[in-house]
Amino acid sequence: MVWDAWGSPSGHKPLSEQIRGLLTQVFGVSGEPATRRDEGDVPLRDSTLTPEHRAGLVAVVGADHVSVDHRDRLLHAGGKSTPDLLRRRADGPQDAPDAIVFPAAHDEVQALLEYCSGAGIAVVPFGGGTSVVGGLDPARGAFATVIAIDLARLDTLTEVDPVSGTATLGAGLSGPRAEELLARHGLSLGHFPQSFEYATIGGFAATRSSGQASAGYGRFDDMIQRLRVATPAGSLDLGRAPASAAGPDLRELFSGSEGALGIITTVTLRVHPVPETTAYQAWSFPDFATGAAALRTVIQAGAAPTVMRLSDEAETGLNLARAGDIGGATVGGCLAVTTFEGTAAHVAARSAEAIDLLRAAGGTALGETPAREWEHGRFSAPYLRDSLLDAGILCETLETATTWANLANLKAKVTAALTDSLTAQGTPALVMCHISHTYPTGASLYFTIVAKQADDALAQWAVAKRAAGDAIVAAAGTITHHHAVGADHRPWMGAEIGDLGVRVLRAVKQEVDPAGILNPGKLIP
Repeated sequence: MVWDAWGSPSGHKPLSEQIRGLLTQVFGVSGEPATRRDEGDVPLRDSTLTPEHRAGLVAVVGADHVSVDHRDRLLHAGGKSTPDLLRRRADGPQDAPDAIVFPAAHDEVQALLEYCSGAGIAVVPFGGGTSVVGGLDPARGAFATVIAIDLARLDTLTEVDPVSGTATLGAGLSGPRAEELLARHGLSLGHFPQSFEYATIGGFAATRSSGQASAGYGRFDDMIQRLRVATPAGSLDLGRAPASAAGPDLRELFSGSEGALGIITTVTLRVHPVPETTAYQAWSFPDFATGAAALRTVIQAGAAPTVMRLSDEAETGLNLARAGDIGGATVGGCLAVTTFEGTAAHVAARSAEAIDLLRAAGGTALGETPAREWEHGRFSAPYLRDSLLDAGILCETLETATTWANLANLKAKVTAALTDSLTAQGTPALVMCHISHTYPTGASLYFTIVAKQADDALAQWAVAKRAAGDAIVAAAGTITHHHAVGADHRPWMGAEIGDLGVRVLRAVKQEVDPAGILNPGKLIP
């Protein structure tokens, strides 16, 4: 990806005249893009890697796979959240890892961790670089030097078991490359988060990722059968059977560990045949409460589509730009999108049941066009975010989850916290929300926030984020549903898991990483 924005240069397009006019009308900005710097003009903090330490790293992976090149360091300087990009575009020297190391196998990762533990070098594991919670910040902690271990060379499909329906993949495989390799065997993971085009198998596992098709295929941690993990204290091979009663499941300990307890190098996953067919259907509901109740009815009946999402009134009206006729029906209220994948018979049966339930719950069918349009553009939202940042608009997202009974309360409290905190700073905001993932007992709420940037946009968002985080905890939501903890959500981890839970994590950290080199400042309070 480009160093100061999401994705590839080809994905970035200027704002349309319509959007620029809307920005002028609502926020009083012209919509003209700011001048972007060339990556070669960005100053980085001097590398602190000593010749001795460089020699130690080279002894493990070879001279060609240890880099202190300016561009490599810049590209590994963090993730892709709005604060990440605001910091990257600011004047002054940028924080960056002191070196980037590219191992090719589990044994090399293991050797690197053992060396860095003994040498006192902090390590940030790096997959696709898509973190939006500060998970890739090159924090040194108490160490003079920090390196990034980039897993891009762990990029193979090593085993396919078509009888059991599993496949073993390297942690450095990107989502598209994994799907390409699996498709040669007629298989698919079906894991398509918004970060799909760049995020990696190891990153999906380390953050407990949830894809847009989770209603049909489950979260990524649901798919994990086995893990191989390197830690400074040694290697772990976890998972022997589809289910076990052999004590606590240690796969759960490392799935979601965000590189703070070890580096996941290989993942064996549940896979399924490439879908024979896909059906699409969009719906309109008179209001968010009616739509949420309809989604709950469907998933609790066991008739969930592969994808099932519901936008609130604000998101329906603005982000989806739907003000009139869609598929022959008038849309006011809220837009929902559903897709169904599988064999023709399975899709026909499941979609028929879901359609009956959604219609009975107050939905109006809009046909397939809006659902197809959503699928066509589902990975492009970060590009629009970046164009808005260039035009002086703050645009950021956050997400949470709770029970169905608490959903309306949580949505109202978080919306109010964001709206009030930004308005108090003189930058009134538009706060939009959608249900992104559903479960029999609850759902995830995904918020998008748009406001005029203050003079100090980093401080502006920090105030709003703190208000939202406090509201989530007070309203009994989880501080993160699928974006992970990183550095940004770490202040609320104590409230999420309690003091004893924090001590448990610290005890595990001490056992597997006694020197504390792994991803300092992330996950564990």
